[in-house]
Amino acid sequence: MVARALAVAFAALALAAGGAAAAPISVVPGVTYERQAVLTSHGPVVLHVVVGPRPGGLLTLEPVLSNDTVPESEPLTSIQQRLSPTATTIGVNGDYAAQDGRPLGLVLRAGALQHAPLVTRASVGVDGTGSLRAGRVQLLGTWQGSGPRRPLSVVNERPTGNQLSLFTPAWGLTTPQLNGTVEVVVQPFPTAAPGKELSGIVTAVGFGGGTAIPLDGAVLVAKGSSATNLRAEGIAIGQTVKVRLLFKPDWSDTVDGIGGGPQLVRNGIAVFRPVEGFASADLLARTARSAVGQRSDGSILLVTVDGGRPGYSVGMTSFELAQALVRLGATVAVGLGTGPSAGLAFEGSLLSRPAPGETPIADALLLVYRGVYIPPLGGDVLSPNGDGVADTIALAYKAVRQSQVTATLTGPDGQARITDQGDRAAQTYPFTWNGLTPAGAPDSEGTYHWKIVATDDLGRPSSMERLFTLDRTLAALRASAVLRTDAGTIQPVASYDLTRQSHISVSFVSPAGAIAAALSLQTLRPGRQVVAWNGRDRNGNPVAPGRYTIRVTAENAIGRSVLTAALVVRRT
Repeated sequence: MVARALAVAFAALALAAGGAAAAPISVVPGVTYERQAVLTSHGPVVLHVVVGPRPGGLLTLEPVLSNDTVPESEPLTSIQQRLSPTATTIGVNGDYAAQDGRPLGLVLRAGALQHAPLVTRASVGVDGTGSLRAGRVQLLGTWQGSGPRRPLSVVNERPTGNQLSLFTPAWGLTTPQLNGTVEVVVQPFPTAAPGKELSGIVTAVGFGGGTAIPLDGAVLVAKGSSATNLRAEGIAIGQTVKVRLLFKPDWSDTVDGIGGGPQLVRNGIAVFRPVEGFASADLLARTARSAVGQRSDGSILLVTVDGGRPGYSVGMTSFELAQALVRLGATVAVGLGTGPSAGLAFEGSLLSRPAPGETPIADALLLVYRGVYIPPLGGDVLSPNGDGVADTIALAYKAVRQSQVTATLTGPDGQARITDQGDRAAQTYPFTWNGLTPAGAPDSEGTYHWKIVATDDLGRPSSMERLFTLDRTLAALRASAVLRTDAGTIQPVASYDLTRQSHISVSFVSPAGAIAAALSLQTLRPGRQVVAWNGRDRNGNPVAPGRYTIRVTAENAIGRSVLTAALVVRRT
């Protein structure tokens, strides 16, 4: 039921956009989503914009590995669905991916280094105050046995040449199969936190890969001269091994971070020529792109531009996206993965339109909310008039931890219709309301409040509220099967019932989501109403054939209600 409510809510949002900018909607407390569509000289462009407060408390900005391991890939929607029982998430794809599915650059999560940065490209980090930092950063790692400190080149990546790599549980269960490697298991071993002296005791020595990575330990895997050094130091069971992971420049205060690039905005100015490891063709291509940025007030921007869909969205160059982020108020911003991997999703449902479709990604960058959450209600209006449309409304709330919860549906008279209170386990709790009193009579029209207040088992309070209107103004919208655009004759195409005097507007939405035509605003009295149209656009030209949507909107003292119906347009 909750999944269906999400689908209905965001389908309604897309329709409301009408091919232009849709008003921002609240997804979780303090976080909004907005779809923006603009027509450029290169074609239409669609931007998906998420704005959230400065990270902290119950809302954090986090990188998340696909399948929670480095070498695998997974769709963005699957990542969010996996997290859904313990959090509510909205966010974008993360870094570019290598052929084996691993991210190319930095993954730093909750202070643990899960993959080293790519020094030729920008990374973005979040410090303990919720501030973003961006730029090129290098790992200067070392290890030490009984001899001097020696280079540690990579983290959770297959070593090549003379490299030594540190493998942690973020890689998976075992080290990769590699010829000619020497492998040293250290256990216990602390979290791979940069800027600290890390040490562990050697518990096993192996060769050629396939070594088990202990959940509370790590494995040093060496090739070439690094393997020779490891042997030369006589690494033996019981010996202490020290590891130091340093960033240049110093990012030791960074809690979370992700790779990507290029840096798009620096000090509020769009970066025209980033000096990073990207080919000019990659930066100049108009394609789908994602980015993360921060405004001067600390609020976070997550942005995806759709691309690869002529007639809907042609995408942007890197600099065009940088300019868009400046217009959105970013003082700092960094690009993320591009092309088919670029996407934006909420709670496992795509809001963007990747071309040709959603593809697996290496990691994601998500706004993660861990308070009580109310899914979209599946519509803003409850209209219990027996026409089969919005006769009931789906209400629900989700607790992501054991919590003391009070859930209340309050009517326009201030009286409760539904109350749920008590100690609740982490799960989703659904309710359905039909707009009737306990005696079966129609309840009052007006605004209703569905509010949840909770305190979780860590003592953290949270609350959320969604509003809807009980409004019986519109009913029984019925559309004609087909409209034939012959000589432009005005023809009846739909009818509906109006229960009270209202201001009525009617629009015809094209298959691409744009408003193809609109009828003049009218004030109509109650009764059966007829919609007539000649199949022409605003300029008097016949619209293209296809499946259109008739949208009837009524506004009055109760509020605003909308009904839609499908209409097929054919040329004769």
